[in-house]
Amino acid sequence: MILIPADGGTEAGTKADYQPLFNAVARTSGLRFEIRVAQSYGAVVEALCNGTADIAFVGPVTYIQAHNRHCAELLAVAVEKGQSIYYAGLFARVGSPITSVKGLKGKRVAFGDVNSTSSFIYPMAMILDAGLDPVRDLKDVRITGSHANSLAALTQGQVDVAALSFDSFDKAVRQGAVKANSVKVVARSDAIPYPPIIMNAKLAAPLKARLKLAFRNVHLAPGVTPEMIRGYGGGKVDRYDSGFHAAKFNVAARKMSRLTDELKGEILKKSAQR
Repeated sequence: MILIPADGGTEAGTKADYQPLFNAVARTSGLRFEIRVAQSYGAVVEALCNGTADIAFVGPVTYIQAHNRHCAELLAVAVEKGQSIYYAGLFARVGSPITSVKGLKGKRVAFGDVNSTSSFIYPMAMILDAGLDPVRDLKDVRITGSHANSLAALTQGQVDVAALSFDSFDKAVRQGAVKANSVKVVARSDAIPYPPIIMNAKLAAPLKARLKLAFRNVHLAPGVTPEMIRGYGGGKVDRYDSGFHAAKFNVAARKMSRLTDELKGEILKKSAQR
């Protein structure tokens, strides 16, 4: 099992988010899981494609990238209050005059990993939708590598706006890394399909079926408590859906297509000019 470094915390902390869930799945499946954390989102795709990982927790865009290389299939997606969605946001410090995405013109903005759905792809799409050119119109683009790093850059005054998921922001508040009343929301994205757990496409069919059954029923298993059923950022969820339709991720694929290789290259070049 390999995890994207979504929140930029310690490896032990990231593992702790998912250890309860995989302990629960182990109870229902009889399988054992070795959990590790990748150094980047791209590294997770490579681990699946080179066969060094069997299962991964990823963002929607990372799933699409692995699926397009025929390396991954959906295993399960968390469900909370009947939905499997989350949101990206653009955040500023309380007291900032920025009140809309258009207000980012001439400002310093922090983004996470360039392959992150909610800390890069969706926020960049929001900027494009507002009629701004991220290369020409932003004063500074900072690629921090993670949601937590972007939020830290904001609270430390290194940038004017930070792009990250609401789940990551909520986790930072729970852990005391930021006070909820010190940061405001500038904009919220459209609903995004929830970050999935995926499996190596080359796994044997009986093992795939065994894993899907285990995830589908994990919340009902004897000895499994609600506190063990966790998702992105370690947040509690209601259950896992192992029949989630892959086509629901097409909306994320469309957002990803807006960030062409040429545009992404120009953005990275701008970020290196700081």
